[in-house]
Amino acid sequence: MSESQPTLMCRLEELKCHFTWGLQEKDADIEELEERLNCQLEYLNVDAKGRVYNMLAYVNHMKNDYTEAIVNLQKAEGILWEYKVLETDVKYLLTFSNYAWLHYYLNDSESSQLYIDKINAIYTQSKGLEDLVQSETNGEQGWALVNFCGQYYERAKDCFEEAVKGNPDDPEWNTGLATVVYRLEEFRGRNCPAFKSVSFQLLERAVKLNPKDSVIKVLLALKLQELKRQEEAMKHIMDALELTPDLPYVLRYVAKFYRRAGKFEEAIRVLTKALSMTPNSGFLHHQLGLCYRQMIIQRKGTGNGNCRGQDTQEIKDLTEKAIFHFEKVVELKKTFLHAHFDLADMYVRSNQYQKAEETYKKATELTTTTKYEKQITHLNYGKFLETWKKSEGEAVEQYKEGLRIPDQNEYRQQCEMSLRRIANQRLARNPSDASGIAWLGMISKENQD
Repeated sequence: MSESQPTLMCRLEELKCHFTWGLQEKDADIEELEERLNCQLEYLNVDAKGRVYNMLAYVNHMKNDYTEAIVNLQKAEGILWEYKVLETDVKYLLTFSNYAWLHYYLNDSESSQLYIDKINAIYTQSKGLEDLVQSETNGEQGWALVNFCGQYYERAKDCFEEAVKGNPDDPEWNTGLATVVYRLEEFRGRNCPAFKSVSFQLLERAVKLNPKDSVIKVLLALKLQELKRQEEAMKHIMDALELTPDLPYVLRYVAKFYRRAGKFEEAIRVLTKALSMTPNSGFLHHQLGLCYRQMIIQRKGTGNGNCRGQDTQEIKDLTEKAIFHFEKVVELKKTFLHAHFDLADMYVRSNQYQKAEETYKKATELTTTTKYEKQITHLNYGKFLETWKKSEGEAVEQYKEGLRIPDQNEYRQQCEMSLRRIANQRLARNPSDASGIAWLGMISKENQD
């Protein structure tokens, strides 16, 4: 006889899987995530695909497509069978846990309980190996968080750290930790020196433990490039290309390496090759847009890339290409905030101010941005309104929105400084200006001064 629903739910909530890791639909663009996961299935090694099938099953659940969800879990399970992994191995924990949840949603309590029993059998078989079991579940949670959305990177880092504690020499968990710490260095405009100081050591260790992983090699190359160790960096680039010359995930970082070295033509060649394989990659379109924009700056030779007054055909062509690719990014990755900023910037450079304003408005309406990112958005939009639209009143409203967000950082300070500057300018013209006095009062109130 199957257990009562409340008891079954208690057991399900104890499982370690996508259904219990707090993966919220509101935090990600589900369509873009599904596209990305299907792309990974095409190019990743077979042993990594089981993880992707599990994530896809969870995405199917979010879309209420339980038939396809079960099919994806069967594919994940099939990979373990292919490698002749015993059913009592910890590698089955993730898939069996997701099975249990899916059958619960299908109102099949007996099947759900059956998988819970299989999970309990794995734990019984693994007595004395608790650290390895915990390492497995922490590591899988880390990868799930990384793949779901960028907002979960901090949590992913914590999971990988715990996974490495339980199994210090596991290549997968070390690679995961190195990858997420590297991404967190300047994630979404933040500058985190604490991560920069440890990412090199983590990347170096990950490469040592997993010398056949070409993606982690190119990340190490990018880090070496930052450290001005060009010869070592190029060696890792060449090694990665020799291992996987046609892997889009390698090519995208190789292109980034060339772009940062100022080799724009080479970067564009590599990106174009990668884009032919993964045409819906927002990352690749973004990198191409950055290449064309930097080429404009280089051609201009002014250091600021201001296009006003420049009508050469070459500049026009580069501008059109940059806009095209940034528009594609915003279309493909609707939640990519900084792509909105880059697109708006190119609209400004080409005197398309209405389109620039529309793009900034869309950025303010994104629901996946953090409070910190909202501050950046209000600041950038405010600067545009003040500088290009010449609308001081609208700019003030954006600076005020940024100031109201209590996170203390440089962007909040810039919102305050801009608002204070405008208020003081008004008061300099008229010491009794009510708006100027009110804005200074608001600053004091928000700062609890």
